[in-house]
Amino acid sequence: MLPQADTYDDLYKNFRWDIPASFNIATACCDRYADGSGRLALIYVDEDGGTQKLSFDEISALSKSFANVLKADGLKRGDRVAVFLSQSVELPIAHLAAFRSGMISVPLFTLFGEDALEYRLSNSGARAVITDEGGWDKLSKIRDRLPHLQDIYVTSGAVHAGAKSFWQSIEDASEDFQTVDTSPDDPAIIIYTSGTTGNPKGALHAHRVLLGHLPNVEMAHDFFPKPGDLMWTPADWAWIGGLFDALFPAWYHGVPMLGYRAKKFEPQAAMQLMADHGVRNVFLPPTALKLMRQADVKHSGVKLRSIFSGGESLGAELIEWVRATFGVDVHEIYGQTECNLVLANNSHLFPIKPGSMGKPTPGFDVRIVNEHGEELPRNQRGIVGVRAPNPVTMIEYWKNPEATAKKYAGGFLLTGDLGVQDDDGYFWYVSREDDVITSAGYRIGPAEIEHTLMKHPAVAMSAVVGIPDPIRTEAIKAWIVLRPGFTASDALAKEIQDFVKVQLAAHEYPRHIQFADTLPMTATGKVLRRELRTLG
Repeated sequence: MLPQADTYDDLYKNFRWDIPASFNIATACCDRYADGSGRLALIYVDEDGGTQKLSFDEISALSKSFANVLKADGLKRGDRVAVFLSQSVELPIAHLAAFRSGMISVPLFTLFGEDALEYRLSNSGARAVITDEGGWDKLSKIRDRLPHLQDIYVTSGAVHAGAKSFWQSIEDASEDFQTVDTSPDDPAIIIYTSGTTGNPKGALHAHRVLLGHLPNVEMAHDFFPKPGDLMWTPADWAWIGGLFDALFPAWYHGVPMLGYRAKKFEPQAAMQLMADHGVRNVFLPPTALKLMRQADVKHSGVKLRSIFSGGESLGAELIEWVRATFGVDVHEIYGQTECNLVLANNSHLFPIKPGSMGKPTPGFDVRIVNEHGEELPRNQRGIVGVRAPNPVTMIEYWKNPEATAKKYAGGFLLTGDLGVQDDDGYFWYVSREDDVITSAGYRIGPAEIEHTLMKHPAVAMSAVVGIPDPIRTEAIKAWIVLRPGFTASDALAKEIQDFVKVQLAAHEYPRHIQFADTLPMTATGKVLRRELRTLG
């Protein structure tokens, strides 16, 4: 999509969007390469080291079969299909089946607990869920509270009463399926994002969202693709980063994707994985890079062509470590679930300024604005705003017109991130406008954690903030006022932490708990989180 250019200014000036009248992610990412040639699409490595390779022909046929399964079970265009899986063979098959059926996929993170799952499944009205045995254990406990949920397809383990076998269903179905004709503006996927107040919001994206990601992926990966490219990311395929920064852009260009399911990120294992499979292009979140530096990983024959990172600022020391270790520059990018990949770096087009988010991606007009969408002068702090509409911007927040309206002002989507643009045109991140916590690459809303804490019998009041952490950027800290009859102790703190892990999500539990007699409040009864942050 990006034209060849020697300078950033030429690249930005000469770029033009080319959005077709008809566009479907499944056709663009899979079917056009399913020509009988056996072109490699996916290398999947399981936890035991077993390797599976699938071609675009196979992925296309399997997703068409599963599309027929969904159709036979009564699902129709516009219905929501939740995909509750981590990196796996089944995950892209399920998404592509939904896309080609005109349905809306809903990715769900496997670390979600019962409360987080119930809200997202209820809010989306998902009629089907694809999951594994571990996911079934969670879903079976909340299914009775989800009247819309019709079918649960299980990819592994025993098939329990009330569930269906994903693979047996595919085996019994025909591969003959006519992909529905979708426009680029037809809805394709709902990705939930956390805010500071109320429940998580579902960002509804159209099929065009894939096209909107391509200029940044191509620029940050140094004019991706090139012969021999192979993509990998440890980022989970349940978020916009794993799906649209890596998996689907790779497949759009016919580049193989490496999938690897691991319980946690192991730096040396990651190096070995990249060496063993000849990975050339990686999306490595900042936390992964920090852990690799901390572990003093050995090069192990890794031959990367490009490294792309985002979610938190890397800093000069980490950027230099990456260059010394891998022999290439890491290109930082910027975006969010609602409007992703709108800023990028490329050291061949302009010098990298450590800590900067880079310059606007070709095709995007990014400015520093005030709350009314009015542009501010250079070097003045304001909100990072992205002129909309554009191909990567969400359609709306699902079933939330009020929040959707608040997201826009003066023709700009307001990201909620505060930043500045310097005299050279580089953008710099300052802070969040709200109380969202950035931890290990995840954006976490304190409200959802506080709601879960209040369900514990010992908790009378709670407030959640982010505190500085050298690896995660921020760690989650909960301030808790206990109910009468309960006494503060390390054992109680551990019990509360475990409660949040189970009920909400393993990545959203408070790593630090501080018991207090009272919480600082406003005259109207709102917790003053900023005061708690100053206390550490």
